[in-house]
Formats: sequence, structure tokens, C-alpha cells
Amino acid sequence: MLGATGTYRAFTRVRDKLFSLTTRGSFGHFGRRSVIQLPVRLSGEARISVGDDVFVGAGSWLQVLGDSNDDGIAIEIGSGTSIAGSCVFSAASRIRLGRSVLLARNVYIADHMHAYEDVGVPVLDQGVTRIAPVEIGDGAWLGQNVVITPGVRVGRGAVVGANSVVRDDVPDFAVAVGAPARVVRQLDADAAAPR
Repeated sequence: MLGATGTYRAFTRVRDKLFSLTTRGSFGHFGRRSVIQLPVRLSGEARISVGDDVFVGAGSWLQVLGDSNDDGIAIEIGSGTSIAGSCVFSAASRIRLGRSVLLARNVYIADHMHAYEDVGVPVLDQGVTRIAPVEIGDGAWLGQNVVITPGVRVGRGAVVGANSVVRDDVPDFAVAVGAPARVVRQLDADAAAPR
């Protein structure tokens, strides 16, 4: 007998898998054994690519701005990536997460900023500016509440500490913390286990 907790977990697992299976055709690509947990907010699915064995946690928002008829993938989530939940990806151009990336809760990644220079117009009506692609390298880890701004590349195997605001590139195998984030340590890439 499962009990109330076991029944709830089994129900949510089946519900989320069914949702993922029934919506996979809406995506540019949706890999095998990938799951998007409900609730989720999606926009521009045709320009979102999800690799194999990806987990997107509950409360996340994947948004592609612009015309849904535009060509090309705007958000790419590499195989084996795990996104804890309540994360936001907002792409006007391109956001790419490599393979086996780990994101803690409440990570915010955008390849654009809201325009706000015209004080006579609400920010909501001013559109976006400073559009530049974002890349998160294979095996990187972004801690809780991390913000990634337009044009940033977080390197392969890099670690970004909780509550950091990343405005500049983070090299491969570096540890960056703070607001704005600064590199505080370089990891030994030679000690990495072969894959």
C-alpha cells in the first residue's frame, strides 16, 4: 500500500510525464525521458529544444519573445540537464544550456533587458534592448537565485554561487560569486574525471 504521500508522488509523476508526452510535438525538439513538471509557463515552444533526460522543475517559465514563425531554436537545453524549479529563461535571440548543467531554484537567465529610457512610457510598453546570446557550458552549476544577464558565457564546469548576478563571462572551471559576480577560484581542470 502506497499511503497518501506515495499516492500523491505517483500521481504527480504520472501527470508530469503525460503532460511532457502530450506536448512534446509542440517543441522544436523534445528528447527521450525528459520531463517538464507542472505547473509551467511556456511561450514559443516551437523554438525551444529540450535534449534527452532533461528535468524542468515546477513553477518554471520558458519564454521565447518575438514572432513564433521566426526560424531557429531560441532556447536550447542540453541532454542530462536538471533545473530545480521556479527558473525563468527569456530569449529574444538565443539561450543555450550545455549538457549536464545543474540549476538550483529561482535562476533567471535572459538574453535581453527591458528598455526603460523613455520616462513618459511605461517600461512594459518600451520593448527590449541590449539583446545578446547567453551560453551556459557543459557541466556548469548555477546556485539558487543566480541572475545571468545578456551576452554572458558561463564556462564549462564553472560554478556560480547563490545570489550572484553574472554580468561578465565566467571562464571554464572557475568559481564566481557576488553581485556583480567575480571569479574567486579556479578549479583544477586536469583533475576532472574522463567522460
